[in-house]
Amino acid sequence: MKILFITDNFPPEVNAPASRTYEHAKRWVADGAEVTVITCAPNFPQGEVHDGYRNAWRSVEIIDGIRVVRVKSYITSNEGFSRRILDYISFMCSAIFFGMFERRPDLVIGTSPQFFAAFAAWKLSVLKWRPFVFELRDLWPASIVTVGAMKKGAVIRFLERLELFLYRRAAAIVSVTESFKDDLQRRGIDGDKIHVIRNGVDLSRYQPRARSAAMASQLGVTDKFVVAYLGTHGLAHALENVLAAAKRLESEPDICFLLVGYGAQKRRLLERAEDLRLGNVVFHDSMPKEQMPELWSVCDVALVHLKDDPVFATVIPSKIFEAFGMGKAVMIVQPKGEAAELVQSAGAGEWIKPEDPQALADAILEWKADPARALSYAEKAADAAQLHSRDRLAGEMLEILRGLSAAQADSDISVLNQ
Repeated sequence: MKILFITDNFPPEVNAPASRTYEHAKRWVADGAEVTVITCAPNFPQGEVHDGYRNAWRSVEIIDGIRVVRVKSYITSNEGFSRRILDYISFMCSAIFFGMFERRPDLVIGTSPQFFAAFAAWKLSVLKWRPFVFELRDLWPASIVTVGAMKKGAVIRFLERLELFLYRRAAAIVSVTESFKDDLQRRGIDGDKIHVIRNGVDLSRYQPRARSAAMASQLGVTDKFVVAYLGTHGLAHALENVLAAAKRLESEPDICFLLVGYGAQKRRLLERAEDLRLGNVVFHDSMPKEQMPELWSVCDVALVHLKDDPVFATVIPSKIFEAFGMGKAVMIVQPKGEAAELVQSAGAGEWIKPEDPQALADAILEWKADPARALSYAEKAADAAQLHSRDRLAGEMLEILRGLSAAQADSDISVLNQ
């Protein structure tokens, strides 16, 4: 089976869409599929092309058996809505143009959160007369409005119409949460074509390990109780709440907050931490994927943090599954929903009221004072990781794709016989 996958994030980028696409695709290749990924020059999150790459019109490389075609796009940092939209649209246009010269696949997949990549996949599926699969990672553009990047208006209404158009045209939709599936069904999308394949964890890479003394020393968190947020520092994450909790705990010298990543709010958070004179908060830039297990090893608590808005009750951040794999207790600080249910039903952590810094500070004090409780959560997290293996989830998605491909082949034969 030949798969054409359109995504604007791919390794060496280390964000969730890049990791999911790569980890699924390399397993599909190992299972006999031919996978071509059309993407752009790696530049996330700073908007700077990574070392060893250039923003060329077209280049091809092979990564673990995956044929990766990189096409030219307008590159900007993950800040400023207008420039990011231009980034997305430029990639969409390049993906469609260069995708036309690719061999005819058996199906075409496009992934969100922004769905200009999905639009490119749909267009190529039409040009090549192949099924289109929409991998749904976020309810975009609803999340744009939620974080205040744009207000409801003509542009958002247009994006919502485009969103529904793509859902309706998809032969199948692969959603990362049950909540997204429910939302689509309420909006009139046929539930029979929506399949839920959650995010997961590569258990060959992420597994419990001893705390790295070298990493702890590098970060300045040796002998600290480390509450860690590892991920994007964006409008959706409300990390000012973490700084407010840190302020309440500044008299606790053994507690340290570790914030690793980059995003539109990073500069503002650094300035706010300086204004508050927080000596118990450590910021660090994003780290390469190969260093992430060592980074996770120094964490005592995995902090999953989102803005207090109902839209984010539907989201399951992918860092939960990495925390499970590493055997880390999880604090869910977001609107109560599917993510909180996932963590609490596994016995791997607790839900904390979002954007309530006192509630977060109190929970951290309780966990630190009760090591057996945190250890129990950590052990249950490691057990839960087995249910969210990338191997199993990639296999489930591949079976869906094979079913679509077989149905298309039968349809092709039927047309030839008429």
